[in-house]
Amino acid sequence: MQNLNLPPPTQLRNPNPFSDQHRLIAFTTPENYATRLSTIIHQKGWTPLWCPTVIIEPTPEPIKHFLSFQSKTPLDQFSAIAFTSRTGISSFSQALSQTQSHPLSPNGDTFIISALGKDSELLDSSFISKLCENPDRVRILIPPVASPRMMVESLREGTGRKILCPVPSVIGLEEPPVVPEFLKDLAEKGWVVVRVNAYETRWAGPHCAEDVVKWGDENRLDAIVFTSSGEVEGFLKGLKEMGLDWGRLRRRWRRLVVAAHGPVTAAGAERLGVGVDVVSTRFDSFDGVVDALASKWLM
Repeated sequence: MQNLNLPPPTQLRNPNPFSDQHRLIAFTTPENYATRLSTIIHQKGWTPLWCPTVIIEPTPEPIKHFLSFQSKTPLDQFSAIAFTSRTGISSFSQALSQTQSHPLSPNGDTFIISALGKDSELLDSSFISKLCENPDRVRILIPPVASPRMMVESLREGTGRKILCPVPSVIGLEEPPVVPEFLKDLAEKGWVVVRVNAYETRWAGPHCAEDVVKWGDENRLDAIVFTSSGEVEGFLKGLKEMGLDWGRLRRRWRRLVVAAHGPVTAAGAERLGVGVDVVSTRFDSFDGVVDALASKWLM
């Protein structure tokens, strides 16, 4: 397990007083995304404050077990793999590195691997070479909009074909509806869905909201960015541990802007009772939500 007491190198823990151009932005993303978002915030001249509310850990063992204890080429029974997160790809890649042979044979119908937005950068030649010795058999499918629903549309009709979905196991938090709805939508499109747990999502613990509250109560916090509904739930759980609730804090922090990375995260936040002020319309990368914040303050 990685040490979440260590902030990403771009984070500044002791911000100076802020002008309109130099703002303090809290974000709750887990560690595997923290440096990317922190860097983008810092490039705006703002100060990133990393306050993770969930922990994500790859669990390649279930994938390795799946790949090792079926047929010699276990992926031949599938027509596609659908990755809805970067961590799922990383965990699958780790499992591939530990297998003795290519799980997909070199001959057969086109095999589709789908991923969202910048996550697809991990589906490089190294990944493909571990999957199949014939790279021409593999087609990478990137939906035009980085959302699970658009991935389903891009995959089109399944017509009874099997699709492997490496997804998270959620521990200590309510499973957000995103993954169950994604799997349901695939099934309704005629895909035979096989779910495999690729990583764990856990609550970051009772102290996860403390920095947000500290800077918010000092009237120094300009915005908080959520990149998943799980982060929102983890944050609310942290507030509860402190004897606080979001409604009271929102009334105290009237200048705070709440930003969500895409409409799926925004809908999850609203469902949990956290109103969202800014939603990125471009959510293939974190640039979208940071640019949306900048536009909000230019209005």
